[in-house]
Amino acid sequence: MGKNVLAISSSLRAHSNSDTLLDSFIEGAESAGNHVEKISLKGKSIAFCRGCNACQTLGKCVINDDAIEIAKKMEQADVIVFATPIYYYEMCGQLKTLIDRVNSLYASNYKFRDIYVVSTAAEDEDYVDERAVNGICGWIDCFERARLAGKVFAGGVTDAGEIAGHPALKEAFDMGARV
Repeated sequence: MGKNVLAISSSLRAHSNSDTLLDSFIEGAESAGNHVEKISLKGKSIAFCRGCNACQTLGKCVINDDAIEIAKKMEQADVIVFATPIYYYEMCGQLKTLIDRVNSLYASNYKFRDIYVVSTAAEDEDYVDERAVNGICGWIDCFERARLAGKVFAGGVTDAGEIAGHPALKEAFDMGARV
């Protein structure tokens, strides 16, 4: 039986390069017999964390928005893959806001173990995704049973659809197939 994979797309742009890269990962994961659910943050209402820490005793955030349902899905996933465009050498704000809002998972009996990151940027140097990956690793480090299991970065893509034919698509597919 395959794993339960939750794929989270954080780009707000239609036909974005990071979303296309995520779709390639998903195809690979499904080809290996895993069940994948994809969530897009586009159109979701996710407020900023208030820092009240009520979630640690309540088991959920006191802000009633879409982050609560996403946190539930994250808690039940065996594998989580985050997809983000890189803006100013960091993950996009939508993803960072979500990560802050799922603080309730820290005190939960979360199932996830393997976390993957796929990202895209206009810049194509090897170091472009480092801060984004480090930011996500900061979140992962709070979960002793979880680890960064892999990452794929596609640089040199700006306009929507520009990722077509990029070698990172195969890399993402192959990484998904190894889930």
